[in-house]
Amino acid sequence: MKQYLELCKHVLETGEKKEDRTGTGTISVFGYQMRFDLNEGFPLMTTKKTAFRLISSELLWFLKGDTNVKTLIEDRNPIWDEWAFEQWVTSSEYSGPDMRDFGRRAAKEPEFAAVYKVEMDAFKKRVVEDEEFAATYADLGPVYGKQWRSWSNGEQSIDQIANLIEGIKNNPDSRRHIVTAWNPSEVEDMALPPCHALFQFYVADGKLSCQLYQRSADIFLGVPFNIASYALLVHLIAHECELGVGEFVHTLGDAHIYANHVNQVNEQLTREPRTLPTLKLNIEGKSIFELETQDIELENYEPHPKIKAPIAV
Repeated sequence: MKQYLELCKHVLETGEKKEDRTGTGTISVFGYQMRFDLNEGFPLMTTKKTAFRLISSELLWFLKGDTNVKTLIEDRNPIWDEWAFEQWVTSSEYSGPDMRDFGRRAAKEPEFAAVYKVEMDAFKKRVVEDEEFAATYADLGPVYGKQWRSWSNGEQSIDQIANLIEGIKNNPDSRRHIVTAWNPSEVEDMALPPCHALFQFYVADGKLSCQLYQRSADIFLGVPFNIASYALLVHLIAHECELGVGEFVHTLGDAHIYANHVNQVNEQLTREPRTLPTLKLNIEGKSIFELETQDIELENYEPHPKIKAPIAV
């Protein structure tokens, strides 16, 4: 994963200090590209331990067209917890302790962190047990799964993933193998507008490649997940279409390191990359829409230890 470390160095050395929506502050560059040959190993971060099960769980959630975090909570996946929790604690129905700016406060204030954990645990328990509550506060709006599987302009619904697969199978040389998560008519209704906004597939020499355009890239926390998620997507679509895998090309718009992640990035830069793991798929006889997390495994993943950092919500 030398490509990723080079991105980190580039941003630290040439980036501009910018304010951002979360109030945290960033070091940012505009426009950057990385390429990963998927035949050289699965591109999961080795300079810090990265939770692959969460990545595969989230991707399958997208592919099923789901937008409610209840599914993820039941699968022990906390990736989207904060955005659902924010909807609850900013609602008129919430009457508990003040949770404003909970992400940064939990990272800096131990007493608040304990209160936050109690409130978050209670929220997740209620999501699992109360269907009406989950439908109101755990649904994130028309985020990725909705756009991928039922993109709408108010008049028609389009299953972009099913169309993508049919297009690759029947017309592999087409230049229209595109899926967009950026839907101007619905973006204001999303808990978080799509960061990985558009991707395109490409077939050559019996191999499937993918290029992603990511408008906003949280380099330390988000980008390692994004790389692995889309590499996995290439493998799954390639299997569905009986193709080999080629490259994952990752194009970034606003590529940024949050101000409270700089120390963690510098720690990661002291570590030497290790051999990439191997992906193992146990999916014979299943479509990609039927898969569960246990159908997807990694072999020989031996990373450096995890590095913790607060998420900016």
